[in-house]
Amino acid sequence: MIVADDLHFGYGHRPVLRGVGLEARPGRVLGLLGPNGSGKTTALRLLYGSLRPGRGRVTVDGRSLQSLRPREVARRIAVVVQESDADTMLSVREMVTLGRLPRLGTFRRAGAADRRAVDGALARVGAAHLAARRYADLSGGERQRVLVARALAQEAGFLLLDEPTNHLDIRYQHEVLGLVREVATSAVVVLHDLNLAARYCDDLVLLDRGRVAAAGAPEEVLDPDVLKRVYGIGVTRTAVAGRPQLLFHPLVEPLPVVG
Repeated sequence: MIVADDLHFGYGHRPVLRGVGLEARPGRVLGLLGPNGSGKTTALRLLYGSLRPGRGRVTVDGRSLQSLRPREVARRIAVVVQESDADTMLSVREMVTLGRLPRLGTFRRAGAADRRAVDGALARVGAAHLAARRYADLSGGERQRVLVARALAQEAGFLLLDEPTNHLDIRYQHEVLGLVREVATSAVVVLHDLNLAARYCDDLVLLDRGRVAAAGAPEEVLDPDVLKRVYGIGVTRTAVAGRPQLLFHPLVEPLPVVG
C-alpha cells in the first residue's frame, strides 16, 4: 500500500499542495481528480519520488519512500507519464525491454527471464503483434498500450499513470483504462474526465487548490454540490450500470429585475 500523509509542497513561494493525504490500497484503482492547477500531477510525482515533499511523508508497504534507493523504488513502482519518446527509433520490443532495467545488474544484459517478462507484458496488453514495429509509427492508443506494457515488464506492485487518456479518442480512452483495471495489482491514475473516473476507479481523491476536497468511493466524491463548488459548473447525476454518470451545464445567474 502507498500512503501519503500530510503532504505539503510548493514551487518557490507558491504553495501547490497543503496537507494532502491519501491511500492507494492493494487490488484497487485510485483516481486523482481536480481542476487544472489543483495539484494532481504534483501529488503523483511525490508518490514515486520525482519530487520531495516540503512536509509530510510517503510510505510504500510501510517503508518511507525517501529511505528507498532509486532502484528499489523502480522495483516497487512503475510509472506511465504523459506520452513521450514519440520520435525514438526504438522498436516496440526494445521500448518494453527498458522496463526490465530495474531488474538488471549494472553489467548484466537481458536474458531469457527478461525476454519472457517482455513477451508476457506485450501479450497482456494485446500488443504482441506490434513487437517488431517502430514505436514512433504507432497510433496514440497503441503507444499507450506499449507504455503500460513497459510498466508491467518492471513487475512492480504499483502502477502510477499521469493522464493516460490524454489526446486519445473515446474508444482508446476506455480501452486503456479498462486495461489498467485488468492488469494492475494496484494503480493510481490522474484523470480529468470525471465520468471515466466513475467508470474505472474504485476510490477517488478530489483536489481543489492543493487541498483534499473529497475522498472515498465514486458515489461519495462525485456529489453534484461538491463538484459545483470545486469546478464552478452545474452538475446533474444519474447512474449507468450502477456507476455514477454526470451531465454538466453552465451555471446561469438570474437576470436582474429592471424597473
